[in-house]
Amino acid sequence: MKCRVSWSSKLPQGLDVEISHHPITLRCVANLIIAMERLNGGKGFALGRDESLLNFLLESAVEGSRAAFSSKGEYECSVTDSENKCWVLNEGSMELHAMMLQGGSSYHKVHLNLSTYITPVPSETKARPVALGIKGSNLYLSCITSEGTPTLHLEEVADKEQLKSINHESDMVRFLFYKQDTGVDISTLESAHYRNWFISTALQQDNTKMVNMCQSATPNRFTTFTVQRHN
Repeated sequence: MKCRVSWSSKLPQGLDVEISHHPITLRCVANLIIAMERLNGGKGFALGRDESLLNFLLESAVEGSRAAFSSKGEYECSVTDSENKCWVLNEGSMELHAMMLQGGSSYHKVHLNLSTYITPVPSETKARPVALGIKGSNLYLSCITSEGTPTLHLEEVADKEQLKSINHESDMVRFLFYKQDTGVDISTLESAHYRNWFISTALQQDNTKMVNMCQSATPNRFTTFTVQRHN
């Protein structure tokens, strides 16, 4: 849920402060309301006496931007691994498989809606948070633990609005991956929920076709992909 909060107050000696932020979390709104109630219940506002309260207000006003990944845009793309294997949806098992597609079978290739996000905390890397949805469906890639190991899943998201702003402490972070570009259209996709775990595919000679998670430098797994943009 998103809302807009704008607060202004006349401070002593003609000093004006206006705080405006969008989007903002409900927790932040509650903090502002509580602080305003404290101000209204007092006998005037003295900056020297209430400096800590003013700091509290300022910190609360920017809390929303620190706490949530905010959706920025979306584009269509497809993904192939280092052996040119494409992602294909196995509808029976609801899994993504990496397969070599020839000629007329290319229509099996999965097309993704890749949503980009603004990170709530400045990062030293240039990796960008993204969500990956199967085009024409409500299915999204997620990373959750299975028997103690992070694994890749496809989950149905009935209400896509809840993906527009994701609190960094919520379990919705499982839908986010850090897309780190390592070359022209070449990227890794690291789980935002389980750092150092990457979307990966197996060698063609292996019988394992399922797209899954692995840690970096895992033998016989590809973690770099060509992400081809289609619009």
